[in-house]
Amino acid sequence: MGETDTPVKYCLYARKSTESDEKQALSIESQVKEMLDLAHKNQLNVIDTRREAHSAKATGQRPVFNQLLEDLRLGKFNGILTWAPDRLSRNAGDLGALVDLMDQEVLVEVRTYGQKFTNTPNEKFLMMILGAQGKLENDQKGVNVKRGLRARCEMGLWPSEAPTGYLNDKNKDRKCHVILDPVRAPVIKQMFDKVATESWSGRKLYRWLRNEVEFKTKNGKFLTLSNVYRILENSFYTGVFEYPTGSGNWYTGKHTPIVTKEIYDKVQEQLRGNYVSKTESKEFAFTRLMKCSLCGSGITADEKFKKLKDGTVNRHVYYFCTRSRDINCKNPYINEKDLVKQFAELIDQIDLNKTEIHDRVRGEIERYNKFRAIVLGSEKEKTIFKELDTRNYAKYILSEGTILERRELLSCLSNRIVLKEKQVHIVSD
Repeated sequence: MGETDTPVKYCLYARKSTESDEKQALSIESQVKEMLDLAHKNQLNVIDTRREAHSAKATGQRPVFNQLLEDLRLGKFNGILTWAPDRLSRNAGDLGALVDLMDQEVLVEVRTYGQKFTNTPNEKFLMMILGAQGKLENDQKGVNVKRGLRARCEMGLWPSEAPTGYLNDKNKDRKCHVILDPVRAPVIKQMFDKVATESWSGRKLYRWLRNEVEFKTKNGKFLTLSNVYRILENSFYTGVFEYPTGSGNWYTGKHTPIVTKEIYDKVQEQLRGNYVSKTESKEFAFTRLMKCSLCGSGITADEKFKKLKDGTVNRHVYYFCTRSRDINCKNPYINEKDLVKQFAELIDQIDLNKTEIHDRVRGEIERYNKFRAIVLGSEKEKTIFKELDTRNYAKYILSEGTILERRELLSCLSNRIVLKEKQVHIVSD
């Protein structure tokens, strides 16, 4: 079917792509101005203007464009005015939706700055070809960029921002070359040496960098604790690197190594030893139930073993601040035995009838009584408690219960538990 005599009411659609390879594309307001001038010159009836800044590569991902299609179906307008076909879409899905609307005679015309597309086979086919051409160009550029990056890596060059301790060579003839940072490279070497030879932890290293060395990146910022670990785990400092990260593609760089492979391996061994620590691999009864009163961080735990003269081993569990919110928090650790004593004292001070503990204990006892009656074959349930002693039961769970029982017991408290200077406090929310 060819052009019709139906009056065309246009919606002006302007899109500024977020794709970095469209640097030459007109801005949204420039598109609007140019197309309104064209409409005035050709006496086109523009009844609405829509603006959008989403990429058109993926189907159905643009809310403004999706609404435009819906309004076309509702008959609010029957024509589209836009700068170029690739402003409408760069994928076959959205372009196909436009063609379907043309086939249904809902969309009468698509007009661009230099062309007009109506419901004819040739014009519809041409519109789809021009719209998809932009996607083809983008895909080809992406392939070329990846090939270029891979070629530079194979040459031993680093195609990205230089890691801390190195600087990107500003010489245009030495693109992707990195050179040692004379200020920071020596400190990076000391970081590896202290972990490898003196068994420093990441936290101790972090405090040293911040408080003693006052080490800052080239952007003038202090390293975070996670930055410290990323540096220690980065093989780039040994002269080899993986690009992209996680790809399994390894290259030997032309840059000067800061540390030897032997030192790097010792650091990794030390880090693994710290990571598979007792704190991380064990479950403790009172973690995730308390907060540090000084800095608001969580409370974690660790266990220590001491071998006695008679060959036996004593196990001690200590609770302390994770320092996740304040690396310099001074809240001291507390032994689990002292912690249990304090919890038992708190149990005496709390009105348990107003907590879930009372109901939970009663439920446990009733469940036991039913079980006992069934096992003994009694005609009536026999209770083993004439009076419900919730406090003693709670204290028993704190001292002798399993990790799960202890945690469930304290989770019944409606108050918040905080630890401050080896003292447990209950704070009302």
